[in-house]
Amino acid sequence: MMTEKELVIDDIITDAMATPSPAKSMGDPGITPLSPTHVLKDSEENEPARHPYVVVVAIDFGTTSSGYAYAFTKEPECIHTMRRWEGGDPGVSNQKTPTTILLSPDRKFHSFGYAARDFYHDLDPTESKQWLYLEKFKMKLHTTANLSIDTDLHAANGKKVKALDIFAYSLAFFKEQALKELSDQAGADFDNADVRWVITVPAIWKMPAKQFMREAAYKAGLVSRDNPDQLIIALEPEAASIYCRKLRLHQMVDLGNKTALNGYSPTENVGVGMTQAKEHVRRNRQSRTFLVENVIGELWSELTEGDRYVVVDCGGGTVDLTVHQIRMPEGHLKELYKASGGPYGSIGIDYEFEKLLCKIFGQDFIDQFKIKRPAAWVDLMIAFESRKRAAAPDRSNPLNINLPFSFIDYYKKFRGHSVEHALRKSNVDFVKWSSQGMLRMSPDAMNALFKPTIDHIIQHLTELFERPEVTDIRFLFLVGGFAESPLLQQAVQKMLQGRSRIIIPHDVGLTILKGAVLFGLDPSIIKVRRSPLTYGVGVLNRFVEGKHPPEKMLVKEGTRWCTDVFDMFISTDQSVALGETVKRSYTPAKPSQQVIVIHVYCSEKESVSFITDPGVRKCGTLKLDVSGTESPAARREIQTLMQFGDTEIRAMAVDVATSRSVKASIDFLSQ
Repeated sequence: MMTEKELVIDDIITDAMATPSPAKSMGDPGITPLSPTHVLKDSEENEPARHPYVVVVAIDFGTTSSGYAYAFTKEPECIHTMRRWEGGDPGVSNQKTPTTILLSPDRKFHSFGYAARDFYHDLDPTESKQWLYLEKFKMKLHTTANLSIDTDLHAANGKKVKALDIFAYSLAFFKEQALKELSDQAGADFDNADVRWVITVPAIWKMPAKQFMREAAYKAGLVSRDNPDQLIIALEPEAASIYCRKLRLHQMVDLGNKTALNGYSPTENVGVGMTQAKEHVRRNRQSRTFLVENVIGELWSELTEGDRYVVVDCGGGTVDLTVHQIRMPEGHLKELYKASGGPYGSIGIDYEFEKLLCKIFGQDFIDQFKIKRPAAWVDLMIAFESRKRAAAPDRSNPLNINLPFSFIDYYKKFRGHSVEHALRKSNVDFVKWSSQGMLRMSPDAMNALFKPTIDHIIQHLTELFERPEVTDIRFLFLVGGFAESPLLQQAVQKMLQGRSRIIIPHDVGLTILKGAVLFGLDPSIIKVRRSPLTYGVGVLNRFVEGKHPPEKMLVKEGTRWCTDVFDMFISTDQSVALGETVKRSYTPAKPSQQVIVIHVYCSEKESVSFITDPGVRKCGTLKLDVSGTESPAARREIQTLMQFGDTEIRAMAVDVATSRSVKASIDFLSQ
């Protein structure tokens, strides 16, 4: 397992160990790693311990919609999706509820989902300005460069709120709903200690965002800090991948060969298969329990050892691409290339619609309208949403969007002329004013709103398929709410030109939720992952003439050291097995030291020599609490094990002299 480079470092450091480790020039405690090695745990240790949980509850916290599902550990093949929500939207059949939250003027949690939206909508305009309404706020975790516990969000009325509070309120709402449903089923109060929670996040999220979700879960009381393992962070496309393995032929649409998978006749039209599939789902929807076959789905049985497939998870906020390979006989999964994607979810289409409105009515008006009539703005976006879902490649009749009365009224006050006049005056050809008081969009105009987002996705897919790791892909699974769009389906089909079969599960919006439950029941199903970044720490090495730059030299007690050397834990896109650990030993600079704080650095580059190299940034801190472990030994050695093969990075540590465990934590949030 040891590379040559590591041996060299080992050499230098073993040599250095005769002298006490000098303090770093950076004011860092003087830490010299003793023995860099990669250790693979024995496979016996890797077997999942029997968990004491009675039920696994997964929360799919999405950008546009959210929901939960659960399964009892005694009957893992039965996945139950949550109860129906009050107040669904016309034209949008979904088990999930919108990710919208409402706080009262005194900033207390009021409601979530349809309830929040409807209540906010019914408030008097003067009153609604006092209430805090938020939607599509999950993207903030992806887009904020220096995310911290104190990151703010803006409510619809422009007021600031702490992101952590909003996420914690949302998770607490789902906890309450799920426990209530479980208690009703059990006929007695269900104990939260019996629940293993799973929260899904996009695979392209960085560590701070994942940790932020965990912090919100602690704050919401899902689990306590003392029992972190009760909560698993699952990656959305991984969950989808696990669920897709279980698909039976009647549970999906195969765009690749247009066969009659649902007992329907083959058709050249992408949309028809989907419409029929939706009908099929709607008929089966009365039962909220999905039986997952214990056997592997028919599609899966066609796959053999080493076969590769891609999961494209198209959600509201992000698009995540993962490449998996099958490992037989157990059908474990191995990630072949680090997760990629970007903020190309379906809300991009909403932004395009907003840009179109600004073009017609003026940015100044739209900005004012959003602040002055926030509830009417929400209404307008709901009207757009249902029309957005009616967009299709072969549509010929126009799409009508209802403009709220207050939009028409406020525009007249603001500009002194009518909405109709604005439409006539604007040079937007595709949008007309209909006599019934609606915006009439031609199909071309609607398709143009989809184009930038779909182009991003296709460009990303094209680049992915050009990579050497991504050859001979048997299947492409298209999942997530946006996967229902016939325009997107057609674009993916056109790009692939028959290179892979495109499979769309029927209940495409619930795929991740169900897969997350399966993942919670057996987290060891994904055996090998790829590291998204290169991680390491800064250390001192013996100065080598000709190898190290002179400006990095530090002389301490007659010994020449090289500062800022990057000691790599793991490099970007390196494959890491589940349970594989990176081992390092650290020594406190002073015997009296209570806490060792080590800065963790990361980079997107594969090879890094110094922590000062371009593109290297400090991304976290490793804390070792060595208080209370004083030992008679002259030099204390703290052995640290870091795990990179899981969905989150973990650290454990032990005091070598006393074999006592040392409290170790990695923090990516407080920079």
